[in-house]
Amino acid sequence: MTTVEAAEAVRDSPLVIIPAGAFEQHGPGMPLATDTIRAEHVAELVAARLGGRAVIGPSVPVGVSPHHLAFAGTVTLTTGTLAAVVREYVDGLHRHGWRKILVITGHGGNNATLTTVAQDLLTTRPDVQFGWTPLTSLAADVVAGMRVSEVHGHSGEAETAQMLHLAPHLVHPERLAAGTTHVGQFDPFARLANRGGHPTLAARYDRLSPNGVLGDPRNATAEDGRAVVEAIVTRIAAFATAWLDA
Repeated sequence: MTTVEAAEAVRDSPLVIIPAGAFEQHGPGMPLATDTIRAEHVAELVAARLGGRAVIGPSVPVGVSPHHLAFAGTVTLTTGTLAAVVREYVDGLHRHGWRKILVITGHGGNNATLTTVAQDLLTTRPDVQFGWTPLTSLAADVVAGMRVSEVHGHSGEAETAQMLHLAPHLVHPERLAAGTTHVGQFDPFARLANRGGHPTLAARYDRLSPNGVLGDPRNATAEDGRAVVEAIVTRIAAFATAWLDA
């Protein structure tokens, strides 16, 4: 898109979708950019469903990943830096006329920061409507029907399945390996940190899994990934359509 097309898009495509991800370990078999790759693919699919009513803005390729720093290759932003980057993206888009912005994040570590940004924008940019959405949790019902371990999540069955569907050339099937798959493998601290709900406890991933994987990605299939992605795209597109029509 050139600047001429961007000027036209402000009128014709009032929603900007921003893919956000991370640059962090995803076990021995998947790329560091897994979260960004998934977010970018989903953004493209959602935009296509919206029939020209949305454009895709610049990606945020690095997220909040201090919990993965024990594993080689991981790069992280602080929460303050990510918040500043997102706010400045919003400022730039606002300057040119966009008022509806949706961040699609493939990385759960970004969620708390995006919530903070959304709250701050209510006062700093009251004319902006800012939303954000995760990926896999939108398709929890589909994931529940997959062959998943008692403990599953990061780099596990659902995330690997999505990559096998969206970017199979970047997955190394021969390197996929099970990580922590059942609660009994956790030490007491890790059990508390992974229990979900509240109270919550932050933990490094090397405390949760020796190889950084929760679940058994060897059980993932491209077919499962297609079902998960389809559910995610359908639900985000339905939300965006209702938002644009509101």
